[in-house]
Amino acid sequence: MFNTVKNHYESYPYPTYPLIASVNRSDTYALNLTSLWARFNDSLPPSEAKKILIAGCGTFAPYPWSVANPDIPITALDLSDKSLLRAARHCRLHLCNNIIYRCGDLTDGHFADSSFGLIDSFGVLHHLENPLAGLKALEKLLVPGGILRIMVYSRYARKEEESIRRSLRLLGIKTPEKARALFKRAATGSRLENYLSRADEPATRSGLADALLHPRVRTFRINDLKEMVDLTNLEILMFAHYNALEKPSEEIERIRSLEKERYSDDNFILYLGKKGESPVAECRERVIILNPCLRSSVSRLKFGKTVIASRLGVQNPTLHSGERDFLRRFTTPVRTGTLSVNELERVAVYKRLLFLIDYPT
Repeated sequence: MFNTVKNHYESYPYPTYPLIASVNRSDTYALNLTSLWARFNDSLPPSEAKKILIAGCGTFAPYPWSVANPDIPITALDLSDKSLLRAARHCRLHLCNNIIYRCGDLTDGHFADSSFGLIDSFGVLHHLENPLAGLKALEKLLVPGGILRIMVYSRYARKEEESIRRSLRLLGIKTPEKARALFKRAATGSRLENYLSRADEPATRSGLADALLHPRVRTFRINDLKEMVDLTNLEILMFAHYNALEKPSEEIERIRSLEKERYSDDNFILYLGKKGESPVAECRERVIILNPCLRSSVSRLKFGKTVIASRLGVQNPTLHSGERDFLRRFTTPVRTGTLSVNELERVAVYKRLLFLIDYPT
């Protein structure tokens, strides 16, 4: 089955963004290693944590990760040579040169001598024959305090796609072209027609193949996901999908309530942390600094407004000139002892959004 999945992505490298497609650095703020490490470990990352692994990188992910972390070594791993080639071309075109590309399976142990402070495995575990084995393999690669971001399919968020995928398999339809020929015959007002009218993925050949023709897919209920995490030395730090509550325990209960009605807002996006103490030096005070990915956004435009796309499941505030002026103060480190109570309250809001980084000195 390993070869079946590999062959799928060799046939349909995913996603198929144009090579000229670019991202604003401000839109990558939630991928910044320093910001995430400070958020979850209450310190700046030590030298041994300053490495990133993208496990299942596809054709595009290395590019935004490099934009967010231009000075951090990044390893991009994928099953598909074609996906890696496309990813490398995209990065070279945009002058992103801090990436090493590796072809292989994340469970095969060829990183035995490596460790990382941050691993991204977005949309990967649900395509593995044994997702738990994959999660444990990634856990082993994290340094103490290391952070792992995953996305896995929700049973109820993906119920339409799975219904269509199973139907296509029963009909022996294995190519996007044959699937599209069938879709043209969908009755007006049918479930299939309604799905196709609102779904983005089937608009491209590789998107249709990934969403509806993948040879191996597993979906999770929240209890399945929690039980899998509990079998590792990882803990849930934060959910980052649409509408997620800040406290993981509260979000788990919210999802359980939705699942009783056979419903889910979205697929599961979450940050996991490797248990264990990350050393923090004793300090007398703390320092606040702007997320480096946001410097250009808060520096430009004296008037008007700035909108930074949400990346953590909650709506970001619109940054008018006053908010940008406040954030601009933190382009160089500011000691918390110099801030008023009101200013510290504003800082707390922007820390939760990852706009500001708080660390001890």
